Amino acid sequence: MQAETTPVLPQGCTNFKLRQLMRRVAHHYDAEMARCGLKTTQYSLLSHVLKLGPIRPGDLAAAMKMDASTLTRNLRPLVDAGWVALAPGADARSRLVHITDAGRDKRAEAQRCWKVAQLSLNDALGVERVSALHTLVDDALALLAPAQEAERDDAA
Repeated sequence: MQAETTPVLPQGCTNFKLRQLMRRVAHHYDAEMARCGLKTTQYSLLSHVLKLGPIRPGDLAAAMKMDASTLTRNLRPLVDAGWVALAPGADARSRLVHITDAGRDKRAEAQRCWKVAQLSLNDALGVERVSALHTLVDDALALLAPAQEAERDDAA
């Protein structure tokens, strides 16, 4: 007869550990993205606008899982650089975000830098570990989504 084993509880603060990992990963990507003059957040935003645009800012914020004020702050440098533009929407009150030709060129340049960062991270951690990390993060996001939606509902 086998004795039941008690699961080992995690030690330390999960938030702190995730932030440590995120800082290391962000530094890795940021160092490579700096070669093309973008931050990783700007590359991500350009990629989303290319894929989803023209799109209303609120829909873009929802797709990127960020609040509208953060999106507005992050869009401003891209608009100023001429990589994205805000155009009139369906009515006088709405706007649409779209990528410009210069933005397409910048995104293509940045994609090459991003790929170098991604492949070198895969080499450093191992493809199996990176795949497992993606699965774990996706699962955790799905499990935490209902709790966040409930918090938003309570705040409204």
